[in-house]
Amino acid sequence: MDKVVFLDRDGTINEEVHYLHRPEDLRILPGVAEGIARLRRAGFRIVVVTNQAGVARGYYGPEDVERLHACMNRQLEAAGAKIDEFYYCPHHPVHGIGPYKIQCRCRKPGTGMFEMAEERFDVDKARSFMVGDKLLDVEAGKNYGLTSILVGTGYGREQHEKDMRTGVSPAYDFYAEDLLVAARWIVEKGQV
Repeated sequence: MDKVVFLDRDGTINEEVHYLHRPEDLRILPGVAEGIARLRRAGFRIVVVTNQAGVARGYYGPEDVERLHACMNRQLEAAGAKIDEFYYCPHHPVHGIGPYKIQCRCRKPGTGMFEMAEERFDVDKARSFMVGDKLLDVEAGKNYGLTSILVGTGYGREQHEKDMRTGVSPAYDFYAEDLLVAARWIVEKGQV
C-alpha cells in the first residue's frame, strides 16, 4: 500500500495569491521543497488536492491550472521534491458559471479528489496524512480518514491562534508552523 501525504496548494506550498493562475506569480514558500524532499525520502507519495474556484468563476481555465502545476513541479523537482499527482476541483456551488456551477464531491471538505487519487494509488489511510492551511483542508482529510495537520502559513496561524484563545478543541491532529515542520513530524511519527 502507498503512504501518501496529501497537500493543499495555496498557502501551504506557495504564497497565497488572489486566484493564482499565472506561473510568473508563483512563489514557493520557504522550506517547502526541503519538506517534500524529506517526505519522498521517507517513502511517501506526494499528492496535491486544491479547490480552484477561479475556474468555476471564469477567471481562468483548466489549461491555466495545469500550466501552473507543471511550472510548480519543475521548480520543486530541481530540489528533489517532485509532486506525484495534482487533483483540483474546478466547481463552485454558488459562484460557478455554466457547467462549473454544481454541488460536487470533489470540492474540499468533500473527499472526491482523495477518491480520484485511489485510481492511481493504493492509499494506506492509517499511514497517510493531509496538510493544509485552512480548516476545510483538515476537515477534508478527516472526512477521508486521515491524520490532519494545520500549517501556520497562509491562513493557518490565525486559525490556530483563534483555537488556542477560545479553548476550542482543534479539528486537526497537529499544528506545524510550516510544511517543513509538518514533514519532520510525519517522518518521526512514521518511525514510532
